[in-house]
Amino acid sequence: MFKKSRRKIVASIMTILTVLWIGTLCVIYGSSYFEVSRRNREMLARHVELYMPGQPPSSHINPGEGPKPDSGAPRFENTPAFQLSTFYSVAIAKTGEILSISNPKTAVYDNAFLEESARKILENGKTTGTWHNLIYRMADKGQYTLVAFMDNTIMQESMTTLFRYTLIFGGFAILALFFLAVYLARKIVEPLEESYQKQKQFISDAGHELKTPVAVVSANVELLSREIGKNPWLSNIRYENERMGTLIRQLLDLARTEQMVSPMEPLDFSYLVEGETLPFESVAFEKGLSLTCAFPGPLLVYGNSSQLKQLTAILLDNAIRHCTPGKDVRLILKSERGLAVLSLVNDGSEIPLSQQEQIFDRFYRADPARTEETGHYGLGLAIAKAIVKVHKGTIGVQCTGGKVAFTVQLPLLK
Repeated sequence: MFKKSRRKIVASIMTILTVLWIGTLCVIYGSSYFEVSRRNREMLARHVELYMPGQPPSSHINPGEGPKPDSGAPRFENTPAFQLSTFYSVAIAKTGEILSISNPKTAVYDNAFLEESARKILENGKTTGTWHNLIYRMADKGQYTLVAFMDNTIMQESMTTLFRYTLIFGGFAILALFFLAVYLARKIVEPLEESYQKQKQFISDAGHELKTPVAVVSANVELLSREIGKNPWLSNIRYENERMGTLIRQLLDLARTEQMVSPMEPLDFSYLVEGETLPFESVAFEKGLSLTCAFPGPLLVYGNSSQLKQLTAILLDNAIRHCTPGKDVRLILKSERGLAVLSLVNDGSEIPLSQQEQIFDRFYRADPARTEETGHYGLGLAIAKAIVKVHKGTIGVQCTGGKVAFTVQLPLLK
């Protein structure tokens, strides 16, 4: 139980941290990428605006010239970023003839590649976009069409490097935080686990201590009944003493199941369940119920015989007690995907979904009207769950169409 709680705490912490990390990474990387891309496209647009065939972009701009301050257009031509950027230009006449190709000496793309790329972009008709590691812009300059490119390799490599190192260092940080989360989960659950262990120890100790006075009271009641005969007060004492004895036995069974390591051996679960079912046929008959059973061949499991018999008895008793009079109780045992599956199905009031997990808790009763029912204190299903847990199985309840089904799954012996 506490291992599951620790896993949930660690999972919650790591989920929150991972979401925050991914969100931060997306914001930083995305904003950086879009900002740099926007800047490059604006510089390319300015290059297209300044372009004159056969001349460098800024040769026709006199110092101090450019857009007016209120025009809103940035003056990229005077910035180092603009002057250090690599631009390519292909001017294509309306007839399709190449008028000029501007290709810097330090460029990595030859004229043939630029010409072919420009013609394909012209055919495509898109005015802006990306082409290999280049961003491009196409503009109508009156007598010719200009296709301008800007080398985007450095930006892409920078963004890739940023992303890679962010992933690496973020991964190490997440790993370190995982171990921190495990440590914190252990510290958070530790007081609860200690309190739970003390509670179980108290129940066990109290149960053993109460056995003696209950036995003494029972013996004295018998002696007094022999002396004075039948007496309503003695009957009340005997009745309440028997209830107390039953409760103590159930508490000790629960404590023993949870704390002690029970001896395990290979068992035929089918044979064991069939033998435990026989006494309940008469109980069901007395209550006007029909108990039908379906047993397959041998189902070998690794378990404790007395505990598995107790598990079967608890489920049978629970199904018979809560079955609608005149209806059927069905016991189904089968093999399914490497598991021995035991199901007890009865007609009865459906258990609300909110209570289906709680009914396996100690002293929990779904029906408050049954609080005075002799011998039943809300411990039966808690004992059943503890037995199933010891045997590395699962137990659950399903309610559909007026049917209530308790299902136990135990691993078959391989």
